[in-house]
Amino acid sequence: MEKDSSLLDDYVLSLTGAARPRVCFLPTASGDADHYVVRFYRRFSADCVASHVSLFRRDQGVGGVEEDLATHLLAQDLIYVGGGNVVSMLGAWRAHGLDSTLHKAWRKGVVLCGPSAGSLCWFREALSAFHGAPRRIRGLGLLPYSNCVHYDIEPARREEYRRFVAGGMRPGFAAEDGVALHFHGTHLERVVSSRPDGRAYRVEPLAGGAVAETPLEVSYLGADSPRSATGPHAAAATSSDRQLRYSTSPAAPTSSNRPRGHSTNPAASPGVHGNAAAGPPEAVAAA
Repeated sequence: MEKDSSLLDDYVLSLTGAARPRVCFLPTASGDADHYVVRFYRRFSADCVASHVSLFRRDQGVGGVEEDLATHLLAQDLIYVGGGNVVSMLGAWRAHGLDSTLHKAWRKGVVLCGPSAGSLCWFREALSAFHGAPRRIRGLGLLPYSNCVHYDIEPARREEYRRFVAGGMRPGFAAEDGVALHFHGTHLERVVSSRPDGRAYRVEPLAGGAVAETPLEVSYLGADSPRSATGPHAAAATSSDRQLRYSTSPAAPTSSNRPRGHSTNPAASPGVHGNAAAGPPEAVAAA
């Protein structure tokens, strides 16, 4: 739902493998802002079976889901999490039990994605700067890394993220606006961008309090057609062309031992929305 491009949305939708994907929007981080919900339907209702879940509004409106949220979310091809206040969003999810439901959706193979707060939430740790100074937060933990978004437009956030990683925060990934990280299981599958010059980095601590910021290979979607993929996906920051493999746990699935799951749809995607068919969980996070 970028203002000037639909490349990231198109990429995520391509991962579902469905002709008319079922896509559900979670605008929790914005307090279920009306304008955000309207923007979602304008973008997705023509080509998808679109719906949304509001935790703050009694009047859900057309497409709103009020009962049995878990069953509805687990039947989606793609779950799209909007941006906003990630701390408030995670608190609301945990109060309503949606944190557990999203874990189940990921394991089932639903494609999970989102920008900003919708990227930070999937990681074990993340840097939030919505109100006040940047701070370290605990995410859902689907991806065993840390995450930082808006890496190009907020220099203070970038410096704080480097400081936190040097001080003990988990190593992780940072992305500039318009860049998305595509994870398959807990492995970074690809980094993609809606902008020709978009960049993303692997950020790790070094001895003596230093930090290594390694640029990742990024694929510009304007010159690359979206590819299909299957398996559980999660949304985070934009991803790259090179199939990178990072794992902090020996139990993390590899290309040869990934668990197989299934869903009613044949694909999973990293990015703004998603549900997946057979394969490990996938997530897509965008700055």
